[in-house]
Amino acid sequence: MTEETIERALAGHARALARLVSLVEDGAPELRAIMKALAPLTGGARVIGLTGAPGVGKSTMTAALVRAYRERDQRVGVLAVDPTSPFTGGALLGDRVRMQDHATDPGVFIRSMASRGHLGGLAAATPQALRVLDAAGFGVVLVETVGVGQAEVEVASLADTTLVLVAPGAGDAVQAAKAGILEVGDIFVVNKCDSPGAQETVRNLRTMIAMAARGAGDWKPPIVMTTATAGEGITDLTAAIDAHGSWLNSSGERDRRRRARAREEVAAIAVATLRQRMGGLPGDSRLDELADRVAAGELDPYSAADELVATASA
Repeated sequence: MTEETIERALAGHARALARLVSLVEDGAPELRAIMKALAPLTGGARVIGLTGAPGVGKSTMTAALVRAYRERDQRVGVLAVDPTSPFTGGALLGDRVRMQDHATDPGVFIRSMASRGHLGGLAAATPQALRVLDAAGFGVVLVETVGVGQAEVEVASLADTTLVLVAPGAGDAVQAAKAGILEVGDIFVVNKCDSPGAQETVRNLRTMIAMAARGAGDWKPPIVMTTATAGEGITDLTAAIDAHGSWLNSSGERDRRRRARAREEVAAIAVATLRQRMGGLPGDSRLDELADRVAAGELDPYSAADELVATASA
């Protein structure tokens, strides 16, 4: 059944593709076989991450970029990570509601993924879901983060190009600096630039970007002004993304980023596997026993952790 689902997904069947992403999100037993089958087909997608504070217009910008890349006749995948519903565990906002213009386009696949408590603005399953879309032949994959403010830097480790969206006013540029995303942004987008304070926001960003230490051959993030709701500035934005893509290739940075991404993915899976083994101990009795000893001061937490790891690895 899994092999048939993979074949149908690679042939462009949206329901089969959605099924594969669901298996990824659920951590299904078939996941290892799926990833093994898809691995040789990955590496062709351009991954663009969108991050920024809530309300800055990430979903509207995502829809505008989908439209722009579809006009280039490129297949586009969207992974929109939403906060988790405390009742269902599913995505709470449902970005597909805000992207109805593309809902019936066979060249577009949009999936809202639940963060399920995972910090950093992404869902834990996002790297594997990204691999599924990459293998299925999507030339561009847009990853939109949950919009949690100062915990969104994780998207930079997943994307080839990271867009940081900032809205005029309300000190967003300063907040961007506090959140640390000035260091991870490849392109800064001042959205809603028809609002008061847009030019001031651009000046503030330009000053802060200039203060960052960069080498002679390093990429200098441009600032692009847009109004996504009206489609203004989107051409300039895609041109900036293309320029960054060219720099990634010429500098060797693309390969470096993808190796780092693979390294983090492998490490995360290894840690998750180890935690699952520890959680699978009969009744968690060993963990409870060690916790009691640590709480009583009879054992330090590092020694307890070493014992637990040794037990799980045996």
